[in-house]
Amino acid sequence: MLLPRIRDLREDHDKKQLELASYLHVRPNTYSDYERGKINIQIDTLIKIADFYNVSLDYLMGRSDVRERQ
Repeated sequence: MLLPRIRDLREDHDKKQLELASYLHVRPNTYSDYERGKINIQIDTLIKIADFYNVSLDYLMGRSDVRERQ
């Protein structure tokens, strides 16, 4: 559930992979690999993604369908 969520959030916010890669301080191909499930995303990176979109880690991980952080 994680991979579609990070891609869906990016697309819902009209962001490009390049923008997220820059925000996360990773190469664009690394971010692309995150979305495609080719490499695992470290917890500190997941936290940054959740903060960027103001969602909970539970939402990113598919443990909750509530987007907004409470």
